[in-house]
Amino acid sequence: MEETMYKFNQLVQFVQGLETDFHKFYEKGQSAAGTRVRKGLSYLRKLCQEVRKDVQEVKAQRKAAKG
Repeated sequence: MEETMYKFNQLVQFVQGLETDFHKFYEKGQSAAGTRVRKGLSYLRKLCQEVRKDVQEVKAQRKAAKG
């Protein structure tokens, strides 16, 4: 569970880190920032999938412990 909370904190920090590139892309029109945003979002999807998998495993463990 501690590892999942660590991954969640990574997600939060990562999203906050993308804010600058979002601003540069949408408000300043910097195309390179758009590339960084897309790459960052791909990595974010990977992190989300890992957290989702961890949550599912914990849920299954809890269900097995009850039954």
